[in-house]
Amino acid sequence: MAPKETMTDAAYNLMAKRKKEIEFARLWQEVAKTIEIPPEKLARKKAQFYSELMLDTRFASLKGNKWDLRSRRKFDEFHKEVEVSDIDDDVDEIEEDEESEGPKESDEY
Repeated sequence: MAPKETMTDAAYNLMAKRKKEIEFARLWQEVAKTIEIPPEKLARKKAQFYSELMLDTRFASLKGNKWDLRSRRKFDEFHKEVEVSDIDDDVDEIEEDEESEGPKESDEY
């Protein structure tokens, strides 16, 4: 008996047949159908699949929650430089949101 195809291998094979990127939702539907994931496991497996795609170096995450094979993309299409100012802006937004919400039960001693 041959080993069952992994979700990421199924995604790779499906994407290799395509000429362009694919939205995550559609890719997930095709992978779930290809490897016959039971309906009761779809939600749990979807999150696992997304995590595995992020970690698998064969895939590139693109804008708009689209995916493609990394081998078909230029480096700057899927890598974004993170500037320190971007991180600072995110932290500032979080702090402002927390201040506007007021104290929480867990904040009071």
